[in-house]
Amino acid sequence: MKVDERVLCIPAAHFRAVGPVTGFRAADEAFRATLLAPAAFTYQPRSTCETDPEFLQLIPYVMLRHEDRVFHYRRGVGGTETRLRAKRSVGIGGHINDADAGAADPYHAGMMRELTEEVDIASGYEQQFLGVLFDPSTEVGKVHLGLVHLFRLDAPAVTAREAGIADGGFAAVRQLLADRDQFETWSQLALAALLS
Repeated sequence: MKVDERVLCIPAAHFRAVGPVTGFRAADEAFRATLLAPAAFTYQPRSTCETDPEFLQLIPYVMLRHEDRVFHYRRGVGGTETRLRAKRSVGIGGHINDADAGAADPYHAGMMRELTEEVDIASGYEQQFLGVLFDPSTEVGKVHLGLVHLFRLDAPAVTAREAGIADGGFAAVRQLLADRDQFETWSQLALAALLS
């Protein structure tokens, strides 16, 4: 992480006003549009907002699914979030920074930038917004807000582009949930949401 990187956040007060979430909350595009109102956007130094719960860093959390199988991986040493290293995950994505600010929709532009930096998807897909993840029970969770997107792939053709994504592959949701203790909290919640 660059010390001076400025990342996209919303005030925690805005999040609470839109409708607080603990765990996973299924949501539609209207909820997403209200939550991601550009007037609420602020770019804060990542070095300070990593420990300041008054701002929630917006993290696109993209799940890649082909039929009944979901892409999963282990967070390797290349990842910037050291508090999550060695955990398994089903979410691809990361911080949106002020380099994305010039786009018509900086959130979506940042999501697509993060996705293409981390993996190569050699398949067509359809995307759907599923909902929001918030877990204030952990140091990481209390300063990040996950926005869960599902990409339904035409084929299971995904390869990692970064060392932070190790041992990647596809497996059935129920199989992954059987090993839930190996996964980061957001992945546990997102996998459970896929089954509901």
